[in-house]
Amino acid sequence: MNTLIYWLARGFIALIQALPLRLVAGLGRAGGGLAFYLTARYRRVTVDNLTQAFPEKSAAEIRELAQENFRRIGENYTSAIKTAAMTAAQMRPHFEFTGAENILIFQQDSGPQSRVVAIGHFGNFELYARFGDFVPVFQCAATYRSLNQPALNRLMMALRNTSRTRFFERRTESAALRASMSDTGLLLGLLADQHAGNNGLRLPFFGRDCSTSAAPAVFALRYHCPLHTSICYRVGPARWRIEVGEEIPTRVNGEPRSTADIMRDVNREFEKAIRRDPANWFWVHRRWKPVAAKVESPKPEPIA
Repeated sequence: MNTLIYWLARGFIALIQALPLRLVAGLGRAGGGLAFYLTARYRRVTVDNLTQAFPEKSAAEIRELAQENFRRIGENYTSAIKTAAMTAAQMRPHFEFTGAENILIFQQDSGPQSRVVAIGHFGNFELYARFGDFVPVFQCAATYRSLNQPALNRLMMALRNTSRTRFFERRTESAALRASMSDTGLLLGLLADQHAGNNGLRLPFFGRDCSTSAAPAVFALRYHCPLHTSICYRVGPARWRIEVGEEIPTRVNGEPRSTADIMRDVNREFEKAIRRDPANWFWVHRRWKPVAAKVESPKPEPIA
């Protein structure tokens, strides 16, 4: 069965990559619109998340936003498959980058300073990996979690490895990632908008506490790297813009800020980006999962 799924996926990728990007984006939007009606579970999650994040909006407005969100997700996924096979020159009419002045700060005689960028599931977020094609002075890096099916994981990595970005598997390559942080000119992108489990920081996001990864703050503090956020916006059919934000302070008067304070600022920046274009984020995931209660093992009875 895994072999069959692999060859079906490979055939689908080959078909998508053979089509023009505008057509691919349109097909993805149509597929996402259909998925809105066929996937009741994710539709309910999306509507519930939007309702709680935007209590001022009517039920009709929430449903319209949810439908557009599904269309965007379909468009982004199919477009990501197509753009993975496109050269930088082919991408230029469809992709723009702003905020370079926030990160292109050079150290004397040693190139650009390494930086950490907190990223999220905004727009065609796979385009973060193409950043190095447009600002080649940086060596881009990111983390990922491998799929359970080895064949599909190889297929996914084959798509991603067409970029200049170095990918590190979170569970098995953490030592290699830490070693790379000593390099000059490394731009490390870390996803920071997903549920981080019981070990995450409990921080507000749209007025509700959620488990937040501390990884961007931890890496920025540990390796003395400036920290930024970066958002991928959809600005038209098959067109995206990545915006890098201003530096988020990690130290005050030379003293490190707490990871909670730093990540609270990251959440605020993400929230601003979502309010600017509510359909542009990945509302289908359960960002506000409750924390599971920890079950303590019973203590042994004292020996008399």
